[in-house]
Amino acid sequence: MFTLSLSTFFGILLRTVLVYLAILVGLRLSGKREIGQMTVFDLVVLLLISNAVQNAMVGPDTSLTGGILAAVVLLVLNALIARLRLSSPLLRRWVEGTPTVLVLHGEVIPQHMRREGIDEESLLAALREHGVAEISAVEMAVLEIDGSISVVPVGEATTRVKKPLKFLRHQ
Repeated sequence: MFTLSLSTFFGILLRTVLVYLAILVGLRLSGKREIGQMTVFDLVVLLLISNAVQNAMVGPDTSLTGGILAAVVLLVLNALIARLRLSSPLLRRWVEGTPTVLVLHGEVIPQHMRREGIDEESLLAALREHGVAEISAVEMAVLEIDGSISVVPVGEATTRVKKPLKFLRHQ
């Protein structure tokens, strides 16, 4: 019941690592988005991806041991990458991304909006959530790495910055 051949063990391990990395890259390329901002389409894609890659991870092994091994490999790999990103700024930027300036001095930066897949309606909704009625009343609006939009109204002083200014894209 709980026996795997060495080749099956390493096969599941390798396939699980490769699937994890492929999904990580795919999700990273799909952009910044908070869990609360996920649409029904995003949820459907995530569910289908999980179903599609299950066989790729365990292959023909449908045993309880194979499934547990794949789950343990995913958890260990995730914990390892979480720790490594804390000690490596390059890995952190690659895995998490960097904040992106969307509005600066009351002016929208269209190429940043396009690159991040943010439309004007979403930006205006975020501004309203922060009590700002117009783009011209915004000193700076930033799409954070967690998918949220931070807004600094004109005339407001910022007292705390999560990331050093050099990591913000504002060109």
